[in-house]
Amino acid sequence: MATPAPTSAPLIEKHTIGYVPPEDRHGKVRDLFTLWFGGNIAPLPIVTGALGVQLFHLNLVWGIVAILVGHLVGGVLMALHSAQGPQMGIPQMIQSRAQFGSLGALLVVLIAGVMYIGFFASNIVLAGKSLHGVVDSVPVPVGIVIGALGSGIIGIIGYRFIHVLNRIGTWVLGIGIVVGFGYILTHIQTDDFLTRGSFNLSGWLATVSLAALWQIAFAPYVSDYSRYLPADVKVSSTFWTTYLGSALGSSLSFVFGAVAVLATPVGMDTMDAVKLATGAIGPLMLVLFLLSVISHNALNLYGAVLSLITLVQTFAYRWIPTAKSRAVISIIVLLACCFAAVGASADFIGHFVDMVLVLLVVLVPWTAINLIDFYAIHKGKYDIQSIFQVDGGIYGRYNPQALLAYAIGIAVQIPFMNTPLYVGPVSAHINGADLSWLVGLLVTSPLYFWPGNRDSAYRRRMTGGKLAGSI
Repeated sequence: MATPAPTSAPLIEKHTIGYVPPEDRHGKVRDLFTLWFGGNIAPLPIVTGALGVQLFHLNLVWGIVAILVGHLVGGVLMALHSAQGPQMGIPQMIQSRAQFGSLGALLVVLIAGVMYIGFFASNIVLAGKSLHGVVDSVPVPVGIVIGALGSGIIGIIGYRFIHVLNRIGTWVLGIGIVVGFGYILTHIQTDDFLTRGSFNLSGWLATVSLAALWQIAFAPYVSDYSRYLPADVKVSSTFWTTYLGSALGSSLSFVFGAVAVLATPVGMDTMDAVKLATGAIGPLMLVLFLLSVISHNALNLYGAVLSLITLVQTFAYRWIPTAKSRAVISIIVLLACCFAAVGASADFIGHFVDMVLVLLVVLVPWTAINLIDFYAIHKGKYDIQSIFQVDGGIYGRYNPQALLAYAIGIAVQIPFMNTPLYVGPVSAHINGADLSWLVGLLVTSPLYFWPGNRDSAYRRRMTGGKLAGSI
């Protein structure tokens, strides 16, 4: 029986990491398309997409092919996480307790929190640079603070406001980037637009990996934005609206970055190239991207705060975090990130990309374990009460099977890694292409499935087969 949605939802979100009851469920599944389409048309994916031709020296055609392959593959994993939201009604990170145990999940939650704080700090740097590019009299540090405050207000208001802004942003940014493509392609300023660069296998694989990892980076918090949907929403509907929105929006931004740098002289900073390549409409494009990065960055702040609340609640299990708690922690994170970003080096974005590549090595096995556990073992049925118990309830404090598979999943990636900290021998042999994420997925999934399936069957027998999907 379908649960009727409430007639209205409060603008300021009252829930944090707790279960969202049926009476508080609201929204339409189509909102997931606009959230992930509009949220991915932003400066950071544009800068990242340009690396295919700037750093890996692909030509335009092979760069676009690599971008599409990466996003289409990585988007599958990201959208499968999103489809968990309506069934579980809780944030993604706290759900990890069902796989790793109440204490076993702490490492992954901490890593996710650090990564999204890094995303937030990087995006406010881009916001500061964008604002300075629009209004020269505004120094970059002042722009950073303004961008952080804008994202902070959106993040504190929460879930519903984030969706509203991205519904508007999808139309405005979608039209804007199409117009931008049209202008660049009719005002190309270089003679080697189609011939600069060439196909090389290592560069192509690296670009595919970069695009796939962009999608996988959303996995730890993507279902946070679907958990308010009614529980009777079809899994397939949640999957496809998320997948199409994220894959299409991010692909457009990645390709836009590649096109902009190829249409301008070699060696230009990506956002400077965008401004030059878009000519008369350049200032308007920068304004749109500024608004986009402020809006989208609220997701990073929101995800980071939920991760931090999850960490604290693990030990302060009697604490019931409220909207006020979320606001206070948001302000603390915002101030810390502003301080770090204002004092950061000029190559802050480059250092951030390096950090994300390192962190994803430890997040990829988590993705495999979470998806196998949800779809193949438990089939979406969990004891929500146990997830919030200090001892983990039927899931315990630690799950040895998950932790072992997780550790091996990290270890097998090492020879295939290419990060600032370490370049594995296999990666070095194929000229630096990083295939660690693919190896991590392929090894961790079957390694967790067999012992995890046996452990789940044992728990079902011990609880009389009653594993609830709600509380």
